[in-house]
Amino acid sequence: MSDPADSPQPLLARLFHAPAALLLMVGALLGLSFPLGKLAGAAGVPPLVWSALLSGGGAIVLALALMLRRQRVRLNAHLMRYFVIVAVVSYALPNALVFTAIPHLGSAYAAILFTLSPMFTVVFSFLARLRAPQRLEFAGIAIGFVGTLLVASARGEVGRPVGWFWVGVGALVPLSLALGNVYRTLDLPKGTPALVLAVGSNAVAALLLIGLSWTTGGIGDFAKLAAVPGLVLVQTAATAAMLALFFQLQVVGGPVTLSQIGTVAAAIGVIAGTAGLGERYPTIVWIGIAIIAAGISLTVRARMRS
Repeated sequence: MSDPADSPQPLLARLFHAPAALLLMVGALLGLSFPLGKLAGAAGVPPLVWSALLSGGGAIVLALALMLRRQRVRLNAHLMRYFVIVAVVSYALPNALVFTAIPHLGSAYAAILFTLSPMFTVVFSFLARLRAPQRLEFAGIAIGFVGTLLVASARGEVGRPVGWFWVGVGALVPLSLALGNVYRTLDLPKGTPALVLAVGSNAVAALLLIGLSWTTGGIGDFAKLAAVPGLVLVQTAATAAMLALFFQLQVVGGPVTLSQIGTVAAAIGVIAGTAGLGERYPTIVWIGIAIIAAGISLTVRARMRS
């Protein structure tokens, strides 16, 4: 007879409350968005449209889950403020920036720049007087940051160096994400289910992006999504799964651990960009990636010890 503790249900429950496991799952799902976004852009889908799909598609799927669970939501001023701020700094702005930069930087390179998010998060967490990272965790983040600087110095693919402007645009993405990581911890609505937070903030982000497309005369570009139904389906499923786990990681891991999803996503983005999309990068990029991997391992080990 098998031990009840070894059954699937307890195992899944343990994974759902394990920061390291959640970190790997959320980061991997996020990493898929880089190659998918590049493929969508190559098919003529504008960055604002694809960004709206990420937030809107994920929000719709998770809203259906809320309906099936018959979970009611009571809106108040705190929740609305939370939805709007998170929508801007964590979803609408970084997604629009990254998908605008990917055609210039490459999907793998844009993904790697996400690894700057932990360092920015550490700085903002310190300024906000939140939890300071352990020494081993801080060492991992610092090592990863050194690797990211080496990657940034290459300025893109072999034979296709880009201007520092686009590198700067890419760097704004982790800066915005870091602000979101810290804000969500500071202003997290107590007692509100993670699924509700995910639906509300992403729904607002989608509305903001759709409104921006309308004001810039690009509302008709949403019809271009019909040309890539397979990409739309895969991206929507991946985003919904990621969001279902994202806020749980925020609760059990805190802002610094949450910021590490960028390093995991970068690994997935690099693999997909080089193996699947034929992107090629100079040696210094691979040295930087190896250093980043070492930093991730230290950070995950620190979290497992805690």
